[in-house]
Amino acid sequence: MKLQIISAQEVLYSGTVTSVALPGTMGEFTVLRNHASLLATLTAGKIRYTDDGGNMLESDITGGIVDVDNNVISVCVY
Repeated sequence: MKLQIISAQEVLYSGTVTSVALPGTMGEFTVLRNHASLLATLTAGKIRYTDDGGNMLESDITGGIVDVDNNVISVCVY
């Protein structure tokens, strides 16, 4: 899957991942390959993702939105 995390100032991450856990406003949720399309709001917390090399990475956010469609996860944070 392709993950892109962006803010108004910069691209925080762009790469291929195997899973992404996101802090949704209705609770944390995980996106895996072939996940159904969705659009969701995010709250303060950590985005945790695993790259193709098996490395677990994370980014702190204060909120944002996520769009999942056809194995492309686009996250806009603030």
